[in-house]
Amino acid sequence: MALVLMKFLVMVLMLKLLAMAVASHDYGDALTKSILFFEGQRSGKLPPNQRVTWRKDSALYDGLEFGVDLVGGYYDAGDNVKFSFPMAFTTTILSWSVLEFGKDMGSDLPYAMDSIRWATDYLLKATSVPGFVFAQVGDPYADHFCWERPEDMDTPRTPYAVSKQFPGSEVSAEIAAALAASSIVFKPLDRGYSARLLKRARMVFEFADTYRGSYNQSLGPWVCPFYCSYSGYEDELIWGAAWLFKATKATFYWNYITNNINKVENNPAVDYVINAFQHYAAGSFAEFGWDTKHAGINVLISKFGMSGNDASNMFINNADKFICSVLPESPSVSVSYSPGGLLFKPGGSNMQHSTTLSFLLLVYSNYLNQSNSKRLLHCGNVVASPSRLRQVAKGQVDYILGSNPLGMSYMVGYGNKFPQRIHHRGSSLPSMAKHPEPIACAKGKPYFQSNNPNPNLLIGAVVGGPDFKDSYADSRLDFVYSEPTTYINAPLVGLLAYFKSHPNS
Repeated sequence: MALVLMKFLVMVLMLKLLAMAVASHDYGDALTKSILFFEGQRSGKLPPNQRVTWRKDSALYDGLEFGVDLVGGYYDAGDNVKFSFPMAFTTTILSWSVLEFGKDMGSDLPYAMDSIRWATDYLLKATSVPGFVFAQVGDPYADHFCWERPEDMDTPRTPYAVSKQFPGSEVSAEIAAALAASSIVFKPLDRGYSARLLKRARMVFEFADTYRGSYNQSLGPWVCPFYCSYSGYEDELIWGAAWLFKATKATFYWNYITNNINKVENNPAVDYVINAFQHYAAGSFAEFGWDTKHAGINVLISKFGMSGNDASNMFINNADKFICSVLPESPSVSVSYSPGGLLFKPGGSNMQHSTTLSFLLLVYSNYLNQSNSKRLLHCGNVVASPSRLRQVAKGQVDYILGSNPLGMSYMVGYGNKFPQRIHHRGSSLPSMAKHPEPIACAKGKPYFQSNNPNPNLLIGAVVGGPDFKDSYADSRLDFVYSEPTTYINAPLVGLLAYFKSHPNS
């Protein structure tokens, strides 16, 4: 009997060790690769220290026909269009990642800073003409009709701008948020550049607030359905003001937040989004992403309240409600989880929800730990401790890196098994080194339709992810699942930095 019991205990121990081995990940390696991905998305004249060497210069004449320099920035995903709205959100989240977890990045910090500056240099260009904010470069319909390397583009590179007469408050205010957040990042190292970013952030925010309106009306035929603003622009105005308050501590921005937050919380556009995508009546406090900023606003501002500002209590309460909408054991959970444990929300490119919401969980757990009150967060009769928030966030990161039913990483180049046929033009077409002759629009279609693995590894790219049953077809035709985006990776940078330094959290 004793021998049987001993064998059983040994078997249990072996299973536990096996589980630990499966769940153990090299977060440092994944961090390096998650930042490297942004180099693969660069547009413009590439620098001498470019590490993704199969990419070459592209879109070197953007804006020229209008007499403005719009060279640079990022392609948002697997296409060759520059959309300022998601690019600015990506920049804001990369900056937030460095502000919260830069100390954990080690030798990757300079590269993270470079990834931010590549975007902010462009955003400064996009806001350099008084009275205009450039929201997009490239005809998205012509671009999506073709399958071309960015180096070969022959589709129209038309710039689209919002203005006083044709406003776009959401894209303008998100750019203001990105410039303000990045100004804090660069302040210790380059005060002159930081001051320039902050000055421009103030100007762009004033423009967004003074000339209110959605770019759906002014640029709808070109920005929709790609990056339509479904949640209105009020949340971006508050988001921009919150980052400007964090950067300046100016009373004006705090008063702006408190005087206008009701317009965000009572915005019928958000109810439309929630109903349209059949959310579980979670409320706007549960939403965060490139379009909807509510949960991010509440988490960001909650830190001011935890420092003793009573006026922030509503933000803390809403941040708490957001946490309770995500925790699997919460009685008010409003997201879904696959059988393998991946967080799901309605809409495409699901991995963006997993990374952005996990980032907020981790940030809020740190804020709770840093709070003088050391209060306990309750979701009904469930205690949501900071360690539990980190555990849920880490579970999502581990799923992405390979702790899932398929045993595959959803980050290209990480682990032994990862997506081979991502929906990405540059990655799926032969490189300039292998095929120096141009590949015209229609000539790229066979590469798109091929079942061969992509010839160029876009290291660090995280794809849209598996379906709700944890299945993944690895087909570039299924772009909802196989396309990487900058705003999937941006929050993952912060998450990986933290777990690199705190692997046992």
